[in-house]
Amino acid sequence: MVKIGFDNEKYLQTQSQHIQERIAQFGGKLYLEFGGKLYDDNHASRVLPGFQPDSKLRMLLQLKDQVEMVIAINADDIEKNKIRGDLGITYDRDVIRLIGVFRDFGLYVSSVVLTRFHGQTLAKAFQSRLEGMGIRVYHHYSIQGYPSNTAFVVSEEGFGKNEYIETTRSLVVVTAPGPGSGKLATCLSQVYHEHKRGIQAGYAKFETFPIWNIPLNHPVNLAYEAATADLNDVNMIDPFHLEAYGQTTVNYNRDVEAFPVLEALFEKIMGACPYKSPTDMGVNMAGNCIFDDEAVKFASRQEIIRRYYVAACDLKQGKCAEEVVRKLELLMRKANVTPEERTTVAPALAREAQTGDAAAAMELPDGTIVTGRTTDLLGASSALLLNALKYLSNLPDEMHLMSPVVLDPIQHLKVDHLGNRNPRLHTDETLIALSICAATNPLAELAMEQLSKLKGCEVHSSVILSPVDEKVFKRLGINLTCEPKYSA
Repeated sequence: MVKIGFDNEKYLQTQSQHIQERIAQFGGKLYLEFGGKLYDDNHASRVLPGFQPDSKLRMLLQLKDQVEMVIAINADDIEKNKIRGDLGITYDRDVIRLIGVFRDFGLYVSSVVLTRFHGQTLAKAFQSRLEGMGIRVYHHYSIQGYPSNTAFVVSEEGFGKNEYIETTRSLVVVTAPGPGSGKLATCLSQVYHEHKRGIQAGYAKFETFPIWNIPLNHPVNLAYEAATADLNDVNMIDPFHLEAYGQTTVNYNRDVEAFPVLEALFEKIMGACPYKSPTDMGVNMAGNCIFDDEAVKFASRQEIIRRYYVAACDLKQGKCAEEVVRKLELLMRKANVTPEERTTVAPALAREAQTGDAAAAMELPDGTIVTGRTTDLLGASSALLLNALKYLSNLPDEMHLMSPVVLDPIQHLKVDHLGNRNPRLHTDETLIALSICAATNPLAELAMEQLSKLKGCEVHSSVILSPVDEKVFKRLGINLTCEPKYSA
């Protein structure tokens, strides 16, 4: 059972109040860069148990009448079909999804900005789709020497080349589907353009991680490095804050590197920069809402292990560089944790050794471990799901929940008509079969009703799963890891 260590209600109250104070500091217009995931921040909910995935969105709803949403997306990410790992969808599809989510909550989405734009074909097609939805689209461009050449960046040839985004509200939230989307540059460019138009405006950053007021090598901050291992982000002591205040705070390399740009920009606008450090730029209050540090440390160490297994499997499949895995191994050593401390690893491997075929293990909410093995009918993941549902329903393990009348036609379809050599049911097919049986079998219906209890459970597979099985686990909210090897 996950032990709660974060006060979510305190977070909502203190965070919205702090943002209000920052708006007032700049005379009523603030560009707020939202780092990380604004909606469904699953990483934060895993490393800060008690943090709700939609907390940041709920916080913004308290300021709804003041808020205007601008979504930034790197045009190169559209061209490369970059995937948001936790949802398994491309960044451009996620922008569409986020627009729908924000609108459903009553938030005003004014525009999308395509950053690093240079006429990419897929980016132009995406712009046409957005404009068809009534969304205004703007272009921002690569700036030579960004962020170090501040004289050029803060000029008509730098930020001045970017299109000015028309905004109307006091709090402009700039968010994105993922890191590297150009949120900071978008905000700074807007402040530059506002000044040219005689409008007083400021900038602040809302980045949940790294948390500035906990130690540099706290597992929460190490878990952030693990989550961004492919981006080469590095947590570091903020040297500007240390020099200005004599206080040790944590930031990360990109903000520290970009800080001179912010200084130069505000010096041009106001004659002096209102911030003395990157830490000053932030408005994050998450560190003040941790009430059980040991619970948070444990959860964060588990997240580092999960990230290691994901990277190891990505390396096996040619999706990442070996350096990413090496960095995660280093982070595990810093956090004093090993892969074996993931409770589902040993049972999955033991079950595989016992049966001679792929197996999987799941830790249920009460701490019970159930396993699944490969059979003639079911893959190990499918067997695991059924065993977990039977346990949660207090049904005997030997009970059959699905009728051959339903299963035989599915296998016939797979093998004889769809050309599959493997007749075993994947997890999606298993759940469909179970739902059909639930129409006439009350026990199958009882098992189906337990599915929501699997959210947040931990699963480890002894082999890399098919994309179908992986997607089902994600949709169920299950935290999945796999051994970096293929099924024999």
